[in-house]
Amino acid sequence: MTLTQRILAALVAGLIFGLLLTRAAEAAAIVTPIAELIGKAWVGGLRITIVPLVFALIVTGIASAADAARAGGVAGRALLFIAIGLTASAVISGLVVQGLLSIWPVPAGAMQSLGMAGALPPQATAITGEWLLSFIPTNPIKSAAEGEMVPLVVFALLFGFAATRIDQSRRTSLSDWFHAITDTLMVIVQWVLWLAPIGVFALATAAGARAGMTAAGALAQYIGVVVCACVVVTVLVYPVVALAARLGVARFARAVAPAQVIAFSTQSSIASLPAMIEATAGPLAVREPVRNMVLPMAVSIFRVTSAAANFAVALYVAALHGIAIGPGLFVVGALVATVVSLAAVGLPSQVSFFTAIGPVCLAMGVPVELLPLLLALETVPDIFRTVGNVTADIGLTLIVDRHSG
Repeated sequence: MTLTQRILAALVAGLIFGLLLTRAAEAAAIVTPIAELIGKAWVGGLRITIVPLVFALIVTGIASAADAARAGGVAGRALLFIAIGLTASAVISGLVVQGLLSIWPVPAGAMQSLGMAGALPPQATAITGEWLLSFIPTNPIKSAAEGEMVPLVVFALLFGFAATRIDQSRRTSLSDWFHAITDTLMVIVQWVLWLAPIGVFALATAAGARAGMTAAGALAQYIGVVVCACVVVTVLVYPVVALAARLGVARFARAVAPAQVIAFSTQSSIASLPAMIEATAGPLAVREPVRNMVLPMAVSIFRVTSAAANFAVALYVAALHGIAIGPGLFVVGALVATVVSLAAVGLPSQVSFFTAIGPVCLAMGVPVELLPLLLALETVPDIFRTVGNVTADIGLTLIVDRHSG
């Protein structure tokens, strides 16, 4: 079994075990606190890597993007379209999720059913001058120590862009150093993920023992909301390509369909790459130099539905906790989701789920303790993430080709 399959099996087993405990009150009183303790300890192991890993990923990601931009106008244009696409997808996803939750609100008691004691105070934030000033990283070390993700992300962006302006040999040494930090932290994450079935089983046991089937209902709603966000973003790719590339929607749909089928069945953009190359080379007639440069870049960093899904997850968890998301928190969440999704490229899905969504939640003041349970359900949304990413990658390659002379 793969790690994802083991985690999903642990979730199901934990919920069933928790349901059985509801019939034995004395046993539940003993087992549930122990399960909660184990689950919280495992979540703590994941949290210790978030701050340094996100900082290192952003710095190295900027360095890689700068190198690509220097490679020529085609790469630079692709990077611009990627940045616009990721930001737009996060914003659209946020609007979709908030619209869905307004007509399909989180069930009463859903948060308690998933093992949380009570709602947090509403944290609606208005966009004011003082709020904007809080983005300035006056003390990055303090921000890192207190988990203040927004100023930390801003400082990482400034640091990364400044590093591209120093001497080449020193820039290479600095980039290698951050790559080494990333690799080391990844080892720690892999150690923690090796224990994921135990941690998820413990968390699911506590949730099942406390709320029974209510927990399963909340998890099903979560899947529905995230999948809807991914589907909407994917569907919007078609009219964008039609307008930007001056191509009929039906022709584009026929060209991308084989790659989408492979993406749906494999949940892998890399596995879909041969079909994507065939689509761009044949029906869409993308020039070979553009195709050879943009398509691999798109597969690597243009995960348009990942930014959308990550923001959707954070918004749903906020709704579970009863946290009101005002315009300020919405803007913060969308921007952090965009930056982190771009930085977390090349990571395994189990790692990128927590690494990419954790900073978004922390930036919005949303607890991350529920993320391990949601990680166990990632198999279903990941199908729609991959289909959307493959569709957008082909569309981006076509658009860049049409706007490159």
